[in-house]
Amino acid sequence: MEWDHVSMPGTPRFLTLADVAEVLNTSSAQVYALVRRGELPAIKIGGRGQWRVEAEKLEEYIEQAYHATEAFVADHPFVEADTTREE
Repeated sequence: MEWDHVSMPGTPRFLTLADVAEVLNTSSAQVYALVRRGELPAIKIGGRGQWRVEAEKLEEYIEQAYHATEAFVADHPFVEADTTREE
């Protein structure tokens, strides 16, 4: 999959965990957990070991999440009695 957005001027190749959290509308702690579990590829740079996620890897992660969600929905059809719960 090619990600044309990466080549746009002004778009950074690498994102901080806070940047990724903003894109995914979640917390930096959740993004850190995704990285540490190996679900979201990242690199550790510098003497302080700051994490960076390549924008293309983030897009791949999002695409995989859509596929996983499609599979979950197919395996677990919605029933009106289901409670609404955001996870």
